[in-house]
Amino acid sequence: MSENQSYTIRVWRQDDAQAAGKFVDYDVKDVSPDASFLEMLDLVNEDLTRDGGEPIAFDYDCREGICGSCGCVIDGVAHGPLPGTTTCQLYMRNFPPGATITVEPWRASAFPVIKDLVVDRSSMDRIIMAGGYISVSAGSAPDANNIPVPKPEADLAFEAAECIGCGACVAACKNASASLFTGAKIEHLARLPQGQAERARRAQRMVETAEAEGFGACSNEGECEAVCPKEIPTRVIQRMNRDYIRAYLKMI
Repeated sequence: MSENQSYTIRVWRQDDAQAAGKFVDYDVKDVSPDASFLEMLDLVNEDLTRDGGEPIAFDYDCREGICGSCGCVIDGVAHGPLPGTTTCQLYMRNFPPGATITVEPWRASAFPVIKDLVVDRSSMDRIIMAGGYISVSAGSAPDANNIPVPKPEADLAFEAAECIGCGACVAACKNASASLFTGAKIEHLARLPQGQAERARRAQRMVETAEAEGFGACSNEGECEAVCPKEIPTRVIQRMNRDYIRAYLKMI
């Protein structure tokens, strides 16, 4: 069994979006290498609470890599050093003993800081509300099961549907682009027969909403794919661009 270790974590503390933030160092001692990164933050907060301090605010829910709420930037990388991994799936054995670990929130104008490591990601919800759904009558579940979908198309739709909307793609992009997220949501429905009726309108509305929310444009550098915990490929951005151009051409 590995011995417990000590670390220093340098955490961004900020009261709200208008307040000036700063990094604060905390010593964390006697941490099991099998503790998750969030469990380590829990230990820090227990010490802070016991000493009358303000605990570090951070988001989490499932702690199983499914919900996407736990995202933060760790040592300059969204979700930390391991590929295909959410923050809650990161363990302290992934850091050398005695390391100083820097933790900060997603940095994007579309993600205003609520407190410390917690940001407001409702802008991504509004992209979904703009068109990430099927509103036409597509029948009941048995009807859907009777519609044949080629396996390659079904596999691509499922791959895109794995996006958990964590925002890591935005945090990693120098333009704070939400193109990977938006493209994944468009790709998911565009690959299915039920999604065809609203395909052009969906792409138009979601892309224009992303722009209106303050997300930047894609410059095809691939940082988003590199940090995506579900490893969504950048080809979904190509589909998004094609569908948006087709929608635009229909308007003129």
